[in-house]
Amino acid sequence: QVRLMESGGGTVRPGGSLRLSCAASGRIFSINIMGWYRQTPGKERELVATIDGSGTTNYADSVKGRFTISRDNARHTVYLQMNNLKPEDTAVYYCNTDNLLYYNGDYLRQATDSWGQGTEVTIYS
Repeated sequence: QVRLMESGGGTVRPGGSLRLSCAASGRIFSINIMGWYRQTPGKERELVATIDGSGTTNYADSVKGRFTISRDNARHTVYLQMNNLKPEDTAVYYCNTDNLLYYNGDYLRQATDSWGQGTEVTIYS
């Protein structure tokens, strides 16, 4: 009923920039928290940044000052601007939404934890 689609991943050199986008599709009523997580092989998925409906943001210490999360509520889209990228930022980045309300027929449903398929980000010299 609801799908999250990420885009914007790629390969850049250290110090470069990338902008990730994630659009939620479906008959969406509202989304509370939107966020980005990342995962590398053999490691658990970790928080990168989140943003709630009022624009309050939260960042992992490792990306503070380099990454900026934002959202367009009308388009149900969240963005992650990544600057001054480092090799340790290499990962698959996943979009996440929490407390997403959507219409299924005439009924309002809640999706508590939804994930995109992931987009790869690679930084190397």
